[in-house]
Amino acid sequence: MKLPEEAEILRIFIGESDMHGAVPLYQAIVEKARAEGIAGATVLRGVLSYGVHSRIHTAKILRLSEDLPMVVEIVDAADRIARILPQIDEMVGEGLITLEKVKVIAYRHGGGKK
Repeated sequence: MKLPEEAEILRIFIGESDMHGAVPLYQAIVEKARAEGIAGATVLRGVLSYGVHSRIHTAKILRLSEDLPMVVEIVDAADRIARILPQIDEMVGEGLITLEKVKVIAYRHGGGKK
């Protein structure tokens, strides 16, 4: 798959304990993106955050949080992001969804030359 130089990054900020049916929400989002043929998605686990409720979520040993922050990043062409955005918006009951324009420098796998 080739990505255009001008693309978008969709970021979904949710909690680790958020669910979509019987699976973690972050997993459901990545599976939805893959099923829709989106170029790629990555889930990042945060170590410290707070959000709309101003409650601190941390990975510190002395304060174990059961709801660490998760960020799902999805990069693809604007039209493909626009196609999946309503489905993701419907999946996220509580969290933050952002969208930014990005410039793609490279999108390749190990088989290609530099």
